[in-house]
This record gives sequence, structure tokens and C-alpha cells, in this order.
Amino acid sequence: MKTILLIEDDSEMRENIAEILEVANYHVITAEDGKEGVERALTSATDLIISDISTPTLNGFDTLRDLEKYKTVKEIPVIFLTGRYEKAFRKRSYDLNADVYMSKPLDGNEFLKIVAEKIKSPLIR
Repeated sequence: MKTILLIEDDSEMRENIAEILEVANYHVITAEDGKEGVERALTSATDLIISDISTPTLNGFDTLRDLEKYKTVKEIPVIFLTGRYEKAFRKRSYDLNADVYMSKPLDGNEFLKIVAEKIKSPLIR
């Protein structure tokens, strides 16, 4: 079973996304902010990181920058989620080597297809 680290500060959104992933047979580890997310990434065998960009303590950009410092996690694919639609956010995401930039609200089917592609796992329905 593939493991996904989900970093999301909104508890309802975090629970909804985690449920979508768990129903698709992924193991989900959650974090409420970037600082906790970095700690969890360093202590868990993670196949994919999904992070909101606007999180307290460390925003998604700073979280990704911190993760890049560690050889053990720097190659893990990252999907950024955001409610922000500015082109500058998208550009900054890709400049930091994020793999995917997705806007909320999420389309569940599209989201699961992208997750499966990024962790090279067959889509389970």
C-alpha cells in the first residue's frame, strides 16, 4: 500500500481529502501545517506529499524548500493544492520543482488520477 503525506490546515478539507485517498486504498498520514509536515516526512516512508500552499508556521513553498535539504525526501513527488489562482503562485510552485499544482475545490476523479500517476500506482476504484 502506498503512503501519502497530506499537509492541510483546514480540518474539514484535510478529513475529506484523506477519506478520498483512503477509499482509493492509500495509507494517509496527515499534518496540520508545514512544520509538522516536514517532521512527518522525515520520520515516515512516504511515496507522495500533497500540501496546501497556505498553511501556518511554514507555507507550502517553505515546506518544499525545507524538504529539499534532506536527501531522503527530496525526490518524493509533491502536489500543491490551493484556493489561490494567481499565475505567480503556479510559477513559483514549478520553480520550486513541485510536480503538480491543483486548485481547490478538487474534482475527486481527476485528483485520484493525478495521485496515481505521480506515485506510479494503478488507480483503484
